[in-house]
Amino acid sequence: MKIYKVGGAVRDSLMGVKSSDNDWVAVGSSPEEMVSNGFKPIGKDFPVFLHPETNEEYALARTEKKTGTGYGGFTFYYGEDVTLEEDLSRRDFTINALYYCPKTKKIIGHKDGMSDIHKKSIVSIGDPKKRFSEDPVRSLRAIRFSNKLKFKIDTKIKDAIYEKGHLLSSISNARIFDEFCKMFLNGMAEKNFNKLNSFGLSKFLITTEPDQNEFTSKLITEALRNTDKRLINNQSVTPGFLLAALLWPQLIEKCSTKGEINLRKFFRSMDPILRSQQRITAIPRKFHSYIKDIWVLQLKLHSRIGKQPYKTLKHPRFRAAYDFMLIREKSSGETKSLGKWWTNFQKNDENLKKSLIGSLKEKSQQESFKTFGFSQELR
Repeated sequence: MKIYKVGGAVRDSLMGVKSSDNDWVAVGSSPEEMVSNGFKPIGKDFPVFLHPETNEEYALARTEKKTGTGYGGFTFYYGEDVTLEEDLSRRDFTINALYYCPKTKKIIGHKDGMSDIHKKSIVSIGDPKKRFSEDPVRSLRAIRFSNKLKFKIDTKIKDAIYEKGHLLSSISNARIFDEFCKMFLNGMAEKNFNKLNSFGLSKFLITTEPDQNEFTSKLITEALRNTDKRLINNQSVTPGFLLAALLWPQLIEKCSTKGEINLRKFFRSMDPILRSQQRITAIPRKFHSYIKDIWVLQLKLHSRIGKQPYKTLKHPRFRAAYDFMLIREKSSGETKSLGKWWTNFQKNDENLKKSLIGSLKEKSQQESFKTFGFSQELR
Protein backbone atom coordinates (compact mmCIF):
# COMPACT_ATOMS: atom_id res chain seq x y z
CA MET A 1 0.00 0.00 0.00
CA LYS A 2 1.20 3.49 -0.90
CA ILE A 3 -0.25 6.64 0.67
CA TYR A 4 -0.38 10.03 -1.05
CA LYS A 5 -1.67 13.42 -0.06
CA VAL A 6 -3.85 14.57 -2.95
CA GLY A 7 -5.80 17.43 -4.48
CA GLY A 8 -6.24 20.90 -3.04
CA ALA A 9 -3.79 20.45 -0.18
CA VAL A 10 -0.95 19.69 -2.63
CA ARG A 11 -2.01 22.52 -4.94
CA ASP A 12 -2.14 24.99 -2.06
CA SER A 13 1.28 23.96 -0.73
CA LEU A 14 2.81 24.68 -4.15
CA MET A 15 1.20 28.12 -4.05
CA GLY A 16 2.40 28.82 -0.53
CA VAL A 17 -1.14 28.85 0.80
CA LYS A 18 -2.24 27.14 4.00
CA SER A 19 -4.81 24.45 3.24
CA SER A 20 -7.85 24.04 5.47
CA ASP A 21 -7.75 20.23 5.31
CA ASN A 22 -5.82 17.30 3.92
CA ASP A 23 -7.18 14.51 1.73
CA TRP A 24 -5.30 11.28 1.16
CA VAL A 25 -5.51 8.39 -1.28
CA ALA A 26 -4.37 4.82 -0.66
CA VAL A 27 -3.08 2.94 -3.71
CA GLY A 28 -2.83 -0.86 -3.66
CA SER A 29 -4.98 -1.36 -0.57
CA SER A 30 -8.37 -2.83 0.27
CA PRO A 31 -11.22 -2.00 2.70
CA GLU A 32 -10.17 -4.93 4.88
CA GLU A 33 -6.56 -3.73 5.14
CA MET A 34 -7.66 -0.21 5.99
CA VAL A 35 -9.95 -1.41 8.78
CA SER A 36 -7.25 -3.74 10.13
CA ASN A 37 -4.96 -0.70 10.40
CA GLY A 38 -7.49 1.10 12.58
CA PHE A 39 -9.17 3.28 9.94
CA LYS A 40 -12.89 3.98 10.41
CA PRO A 41 -15.03 3.43 7.28
CA ILE A 42 -17.44 6.29 6.45
CA GLY A 43 -17.95 6.11 2.67
CA LYS A 44 -21.31 5.06 1.23
CA ASP A 45 -20.73 4.82 -2.53
CA PHE A 46 -17.03 4.00 -2.35
CA PRO A 47 -14.54 3.29 0.47
CA VAL A 48 -13.51 6.39 2.41
CA PHE A 49 -11.96 6.13 5.87
CA LEU A 50 -11.01 8.35 8.78
CA HIS A 51 -7.46 8.11 10.12
CA PRO A 52 -7.48 6.74 13.70
CA GLU A 53 -5.37 9.64 15.01
CA THR A 54 -5.68 12.67 12.72
CA ASN A 55 -9.31 12.03 11.65
CA GLU A 56 -8.33 13.05 8.10
CA GLU A 57 -10.04 11.36 5.15
CA TYR A 58 -8.35 8.55 3.25
CA ALA A 59 -9.95 7.14 0.09
CA LEU A 60 -9.00 4.05 -1.84
CA ALA A 61 -7.74 4.71 -5.36
CA ARG A 62 -10.62 4.08 -7.73
CA THR A 63 -11.92 4.38 -11.25
CA GLU A 64 -15.30 5.82 -12.23
CA LYS A 65 -17.46 4.86 -15.17
CA LYS A 66 -20.57 6.73 -16.28
CA THR A 67 -23.38 4.20 -16.52
CA GLY A 68 -26.50 6.30 -16.02
CA THR A 69 -27.92 9.81 -15.90
CA GLY A 70 -27.40 12.39 -13.21
CA TYR A 71 -24.69 12.76 -10.62
CA GLY A 72 -25.35 9.31 -9.18
CA GLY A 73 -25.04 7.47 -12.50
CA PHE A 74 -21.52 6.15 -11.85
CA THR A 75 -20.08 2.74 -11.08
CA PHE A 76 -16.89 2.59 -9.05
CA TYR A 77 -14.05 0.09 -9.00
CA TYR A 78 -11.57 0.23 -6.14
CA GLY A 79 -9.60 -3.02 -6.38
CA GLU A 80 -6.00 -3.24 -5.21
CA ASP A 81 -4.89 -3.19 -8.84
CA VAL A 82 -6.15 0.38 -9.47
CA THR A 83 -3.11 2.51 -10.30
CA LEU A 84 -2.39 6.09 -9.37
CA GLU A 85 -2.66 7.03 -13.06
CA GLU A 86 -6.18 5.55 -13.21
CA ASP A 87 -7.21 7.40 -10.06
CA LEU A 88 -5.79 10.61 -11.55
CA SER A 89 -7.89 10.35 -14.71
CA ARG A 90 -11.19 10.64 -12.80
CA ARG A 91 -10.30 14.03 -11.26
CA ASP A 92 -11.75 17.27 -12.59
CA PHE A 93 -8.89 19.73 -13.18
CA THR A 94 -5.15 19.35 -13.75
CA ILE A 95 -4.34 21.59 -10.77
CA ASN A 96 -6.18 19.13 -8.48
CA ALA A 97 -4.55 15.99 -9.92
CA LEU A 98 -1.28 16.15 -7.98
CA TYR A 99 -0.08 13.59 -5.43
CA TYR A 100 2.49 14.11 -2.67
CA CYS A 101 4.38 11.10 -1.30
CA PRO A 102 5.39 11.64 2.37
CA LYS A 103 8.14 9.03 2.08
CA THR A 104 9.92 10.31 -1.01
CA LYS A 105 8.89 13.97 -0.46
CA LYS A 106 8.09 14.14 -4.17
CA ILE A 107 5.03 15.40 -6.04
CA ILE A 108 3.77 13.37 -8.96
CA GLY A 109 0.56 13.40 -10.98
CA HIS A 110 -0.84 15.03 -14.09
CA LYS A 111 1.90 16.17 -16.44
CA ASP A 112 0.38 19.67 -16.74
CA GLY A 113 -0.68 20.09 -13.12
CA MET A 114 2.26 22.12 -11.87
CA SER A 115 2.64 24.12 -15.07
CA ASP A 116 -1.06 25.08 -14.98
CA ILE A 117 -0.60 26.26 -11.39
CA HIS A 118 2.28 28.45 -12.54
CA LYS A 119 0.17 29.69 -15.46
CA LYS A 120 -2.72 30.29 -13.03
CA SER A 121 -5.11 28.44 -15.30
CA ILE A 122 -8.06 26.11 -14.62
CA VAL A 123 -7.81 23.32 -17.23
CA SER A 124 -10.02 20.24 -17.48
CA ILE A 125 -8.72 16.68 -17.47
CA GLY A 126 -10.22 15.33 -20.67
CA ASP A 127 -12.92 16.95 -22.80
CA PRO A 128 -14.72 19.41 -20.46
CA LYS A 129 -18.03 19.06 -22.33
CA LYS A 130 -17.97 15.32 -21.68
CA ARG A 131 -16.75 15.72 -18.10
CA PHE A 132 -19.34 18.41 -17.29
CA SER A 133 -22.08 16.23 -18.79
CA GLU A 134 -20.99 13.47 -16.43
CA ASP A 135 -21.07 15.80 -13.44
CA PRO A 136 -22.54 19.30 -14.06
CA VAL A 137 -21.36 20.55 -10.67
CA ARG A 138 -17.88 20.80 -12.20
CA SER A 139 -19.14 24.06 -13.75
CA LEU A 140 -19.62 25.49 -10.26
CA ARG A 141 -16.29 24.15 -9.07
CA ALA A 142 -14.47 25.82 -11.97
CA ILE A 143 -16.04 29.18 -11.08
CA ARG A 144 -15.31 28.76 -7.39
CA PHE A 145 -11.67 27.76 -7.91
CA SER A 146 -11.21 30.60 -10.38
CA ASN A 147 -12.12 33.24 -7.79
CA LYS A 148 -10.57 31.49 -4.81
CA LEU A 149 -7.19 31.02 -6.51
CA LYS A 150 -7.40 34.06 -8.80
CA PHE A 151 -6.91 31.77 -11.80
CA LYS A 152 -8.32 32.24 -15.28
CA ILE A 153 -10.76 29.68 -16.68
CA ASP A 154 -9.57 27.87 -19.80
CA THR A 155 -11.57 28.74 -22.93
CA LYS A 156 -12.67 25.14 -23.44
CA ILE A 157 -14.11 25.09 -19.92
CA LYS A 158 -15.95 28.37 -20.54
CA ASP A 159 -17.53 26.86 -23.64
CA ALA A 160 -18.52 23.78 -21.64
CA ILE A 161 -20.13 25.91 -18.92
CA TYR A 162 -22.23 27.80 -21.47
CA GLU A 163 -23.25 24.59 -23.25
CA LYS A 164 -23.69 22.21 -20.32
CA GLY A 165 -24.61 24.55 -17.47
CA HIS A 166 -28.33 23.81 -17.89
CA LEU A 167 -27.65 20.25 -16.67
CA LEU A 168 -27.36 21.65 -13.15
CA SER A 169 -31.16 21.37 -13.03
CA SER A 170 -30.72 17.59 -12.80
CA ILE A 171 -28.62 17.79 -9.62
CA SER A 172 -30.29 16.97 -6.29
CA ASN A 173 -31.37 19.93 -4.17
CA ALA A 174 -29.27 18.56 -1.28
CA ARG A 175 -26.09 18.74 -3.33
CA ILE A 176 -26.96 22.17 -4.72
CA PHE A 177 -27.48 23.46 -1.17
CA ASP A 178 -24.01 22.16 -0.32
CA GLU A 179 -22.63 24.02 -3.34
CA PHE A 180 -24.61 27.13 -2.33
CA CYS A 181 -22.80 27.16 1.02
CA LYS A 182 -19.40 26.58 -0.58
CA MET A 183 -20.05 29.30 -3.14
CA PHE A 184 -21.38 32.01 -0.83
CA LEU A 185 -20.11 31.32 2.70
CA ASN A 186 -16.37 31.20 2.09
CA GLY A 187 -15.41 34.84 1.59
CA MET A 188 -15.96 35.09 -2.17
CA ALA A 189 -19.75 35.47 -2.27
CA GLU A 190 -19.92 38.66 -4.34
CA LYS A 191 -17.28 37.60 -6.89
CA ASN A 192 -18.74 34.11 -7.20
CA PHE A 193 -22.26 35.43 -7.75
CA ASN A 194 -21.10 37.89 -10.39
CA LYS A 195 -19.28 35.17 -12.29
CA LEU A 196 -22.22 32.78 -11.93
CA ASN A 197 -24.51 35.45 -13.30
CA SER A 198 -22.19 36.15 -16.23
CA PHE A 199 -22.50 32.47 -17.20
CA GLY A 200 -26.26 32.47 -16.61
CA LEU A 201 -25.98 29.98 -13.73
CA SER A 202 -27.29 31.98 -10.75
CA LYS A 203 -30.82 30.68 -11.40
CA PHE A 204 -29.67 27.18 -10.45
CA LEU A 205 -28.79 28.34 -6.92
CA ILE A 206 -31.32 31.08 -6.19
CA THR A 207 -34.84 31.67 -7.53
CA THR A 208 -34.64 35.46 -7.42
CA GLU A 209 -33.97 37.16 -10.75
CA PRO A 210 -30.99 39.45 -9.98
CA ASP A 211 -31.78 41.93 -12.77
CA GLN A 212 -35.46 42.21 -11.86
CA ASN A 213 -34.99 45.87 -10.91
CA GLU A 214 -32.37 48.23 -9.51
CA PHE A 215 -33.31 47.58 -5.88
CA THR A 216 -33.05 43.80 -6.29
CA SER A 217 -29.65 44.08 -7.91
CA LYS A 218 -28.34 46.37 -5.18
CA LEU A 219 -29.84 44.27 -2.38
CA ILE A 220 -28.23 41.07 -3.65
CA THR A 221 -24.86 42.82 -3.99
CA GLU A 222 -25.07 44.34 -0.50
CA ALA A 223 -26.14 41.03 1.09
CA LEU A 224 -23.26 39.16 -0.54
CA ARG A 225 -20.80 41.92 0.29
CA ASN A 226 -21.99 41.90 3.91
CA THR A 227 -21.40 38.15 4.10
CA ASP A 228 -17.84 38.55 2.81
CA LYS A 229 -17.13 41.38 5.27
CA ARG A 230 -18.38 39.33 8.22
CA LEU A 231 -15.97 36.53 7.35
CA ILE A 232 -13.09 39.00 7.08
CA ASN A 233 -14.03 40.26 10.56
CA ASN A 234 -14.25 36.68 11.93
CA GLN A 235 -18.01 37.02 12.45
CA SER A 236 -20.42 34.16 11.98
CA VAL A 237 -22.36 33.67 8.76
CA THR A 238 -25.37 31.48 8.08
CA PRO A 239 -27.14 30.37 4.90
CA GLY A 240 -30.43 31.27 6.59
CA PHE A 241 -29.60 34.97 6.76
CA LEU A 242 -28.30 35.09 3.19
CA LEU A 243 -31.36 33.27 1.84
CA ALA A 244 -33.66 35.65 3.74
CA ALA A 245 -31.93 38.55 2.01
CA LEU A 246 -31.75 37.00 -1.47
CA LEU A 247 -35.42 35.95 -1.44
CA TRP A 248 -36.75 39.20 0.03
CA PRO A 249 -37.35 40.91 -3.36
CA GLN A 250 -39.71 38.09 -4.31
CA LEU A 251 -41.72 38.56 -1.12
CA ILE A 252 -42.00 42.30 -1.70
CA GLU A 253 -43.03 41.81 -5.31
CA LYS A 254 -45.83 39.44 -4.35
CA CYS A 255 -47.32 41.55 -1.58
CA SER A 256 -46.86 45.19 -2.63
CA THR A 257 -49.32 47.23 -4.67
CA LYS A 258 -49.05 50.91 -5.52
CA GLY A 259 -46.24 51.47 -3.05
CA GLU A 260 -47.97 49.73 -0.13
CA ILE A 261 -47.72 46.33 1.52
CA ASN A 262 -50.69 43.98 1.70
CA LEU A 263 -50.09 42.23 5.01
CA ARG A 264 -52.32 39.27 4.21
CA LYS A 265 -50.36 38.62 1.02
CA PHE A 266 -47.10 39.19 2.90
CA PHE A 267 -47.75 36.34 5.33
CA ARG A 268 -49.36 34.05 2.74
CA SER A 269 -46.45 34.42 0.33
CA MET A 270 -43.66 33.35 2.67
CA ASP A 271 -44.13 29.59 2.50
CA PRO A 272 -44.65 29.41 -1.30
CA ILE A 273 -41.41 31.36 -1.83
CA LEU A 274 -39.51 29.02 0.48
CA ARG A 275 -41.02 25.96 -1.22
CA SER A 276 -39.94 27.28 -4.61
CA GLN A 277 -36.37 27.77 -3.36
CA GLN A 278 -36.52 24.38 -1.66
CA ARG A 279 -36.94 22.71 -5.02
CA ILE A 280 -33.43 23.76 -6.05
CA THR A 281 -31.65 23.99 -2.67
CA ALA A 282 -32.60 21.67 0.18
CA ILE A 283 -32.86 24.31 2.91
CA PRO A 284 -32.66 22.57 6.32
CA ARG A 285 -35.92 22.89 8.25
CA LYS A 286 -34.25 24.85 11.06
CA PHE A 287 -33.67 27.74 8.66
CA HIS A 288 -37.29 28.02 7.53
CA SER A 289 -38.47 29.62 10.78
CA TYR A 290 -35.24 31.63 10.99
CA ILE A 291 -35.86 33.16 7.55
CA LYS A 292 -39.53 33.92 8.28
CA ASP A 293 -38.61 35.50 11.63
CA ILE A 294 -36.23 37.88 9.86
CA TRP A 295 -38.94 38.77 7.33
CA VAL A 296 -41.68 39.38 9.92
CA LEU A 297 -39.33 41.43 12.07
CA GLN A 298 -38.86 43.83 9.15
CA LEU A 299 -42.49 44.85 9.73
CA LYS A 300 -41.89 45.29 13.44
CA LEU A 301 -38.73 47.34 12.89
CA HIS A 302 -40.82 49.86 10.94
CA SER A 303 -43.78 49.71 13.33
CA ARG A 304 -42.44 51.40 16.46
CA ILE A 305 -45.71 51.90 18.31
CA GLY A 306 -45.83 52.15 22.11
CA LYS A 307 -43.97 49.31 23.80
CA GLN A 308 -43.41 47.45 20.53
CA PRO A 309 -39.74 48.52 20.16
CA TYR A 310 -38.93 47.01 23.58
CA LYS A 311 -40.52 43.68 22.57
CA THR A 312 -38.76 43.71 19.20
CA LEU A 313 -35.42 44.37 20.87
CA LYS A 314 -35.82 41.22 23.00
CA HIS A 315 -36.60 38.95 20.06
CA PRO A 316 -33.90 36.26 19.62
CA ARG A 317 -33.63 37.12 15.92
CA PHE A 318 -33.47 40.87 16.47
CA ARG A 319 -29.80 41.28 15.63
CA ALA A 320 -30.09 39.37 12.35
CA ALA A 321 -33.25 41.31 11.43
CA TYR A 322 -31.56 44.60 12.31
CA ASP A 323 -28.54 43.75 10.15
CA PHE A 324 -30.83 42.89 7.24
CA MET A 325 -32.80 46.11 7.69
CA LEU A 326 -29.52 48.06 7.36
CA ILE A 327 -28.84 46.20 4.10
CA ARG A 328 -32.32 47.09 2.83
CA GLU A 329 -31.87 50.71 3.82
CA LYS A 330 -28.49 50.99 2.10
CA SER A 331 -29.80 49.26 -1.03
CA SER A 332 -32.71 51.70 -1.18
CA GLY A 333 -30.54 54.79 -0.79
CA GLU A 334 -32.87 55.95 1.99
CA THR A 335 -32.15 58.93 4.21
CA LYS A 336 -34.97 58.55 6.73
CA SER A 337 -32.48 57.01 9.16
CA LEU A 338 -34.54 54.06 10.39
CA GLY A 339 -31.24 52.27 10.87
CA LYS A 340 -29.84 55.13 12.94
CA TRP A 341 -33.00 55.14 15.09
CA TRP A 342 -32.57 51.44 15.93
CA THR A 343 -28.82 51.78 16.41
CA ASN A 344 -29.49 54.40 19.09
CA PHE A 345 -32.40 52.47 20.61
CA GLN A 346 -30.09 49.53 21.35
CA LYS A 347 -27.92 51.69 23.61
CA ASN A 348 -28.23 51.09 27.33
CA ASP A 349 -29.88 54.44 27.97
CA GLU A 350 -33.53 54.41 29.07
CA ASN A 351 -33.95 58.17 28.71
CA LEU A 352 -32.65 57.99 25.14
CA LYS A 353 -35.13 55.19 24.37
CA LYS A 354 -38.05 57.26 25.63
CA SER A 355 -36.84 60.27 23.68
CA LEU A 356 -36.60 58.25 20.48
CA ILE A 357 -40.14 56.90 20.85
CA GLY A 358 -41.42 60.36 21.70
CA SER A 359 -39.81 61.86 18.61
CA LEU A 360 -41.86 59.60 16.37
CA LYS A 361 -45.08 61.37 17.35
CA GLU A 362 -43.73 64.65 16.04
CA LYS A 363 -43.04 63.36 12.53
CA SER A 364 -45.36 63.81 9.60
CA GLN A 365 -47.53 60.93 8.41
CA GLN A 366 -45.29 60.44 5.39
CA GLU A 367 -42.30 59.60 7.57
CA SER A 368 -44.17 58.05 10.48
CA PHE A 369 -43.77 54.61 11.98
CA LYS A 370 -47.11 53.62 10.44
CA THR A 371 -45.63 53.43 6.94
CA PHE A 372 -43.79 50.23 6.04
CA GLY A 373 -40.92 49.83 3.62
CA PHE A 374 -38.47 51.96 1.73
CA SER A 375 -39.71 53.68 -1.39
CA GLN A 376 -37.18 52.02 -3.72
CA GLU A 377 -38.12 48.48 -2.71
CA LEU A 378 -41.87 49.15 -3.06
CA ARG A 379 -41.70 50.40 -6.65
